[in-house]
Amino acid sequence: MILHTQRLTLRPFAAADLVSLVALDSDPAVMRFLTNGEPTPRDVIANKTLPSFMAPRGAFQPWVWAIEQDGAFLGWASLRLLGNESGWANEADLGYRLKQSAWGAGYASEAARALVDHGFGVWKLDRIYAETMAVNAASRRVMEKAGLRYVRTFHLEWDDPIPGTEEGEVEYALTREEWARAKES
Repeated sequence: MILHTQRLTLRPFAAADLVSLVALDSDPAVMRFLTNGEPTPRDVIANKTLPSFMAPRGAFQPWVWAIEQDGAFLGWASLRLLGNESGWANEADLGYRLKQSAWGAGYASEAARALVDHGFGVWKLDRIYAETMAVNAASRRVMEKAGLRYVRTFHLEWDDPIPGTEEGEVEYALTREEWARAKES
């Protein structure tokens, strides 16, 4: 399934994306709010991350799209459907990660809006949410530009907390009804 926006193409991942994913997850700035800048090992990306991104879309697997502009890899965006063995919760977790050179151009917001529209318009989800560290102002702006609204701040226990963890995590969300009202206005 390929999605198009005004400037972007969101497409399925391929084996050829390994080098781009390794570069993305090796950038300390990209990984700052995830691993305190530590890179994801290449073997983890090659043997776990990329295969999961390329897996046939079935029960309990995230839909992850590579984001491109004019054929150049910018990062990825995802909708992870929530559910368990007894069924789907009809909601999804929105995610995104872009390389540093693509920051500040509105690409993450554009991709996130496309996935929100797809999730509600095509998949008929009831709710889409996203979470990030409270101190991650850029990610919070993406959530807001995608139409999600602040829901709560919460605190998690981490074995190896990174700077900013003490401020907590935030959740933003949007329901299909809220999305539909915004589309009408």
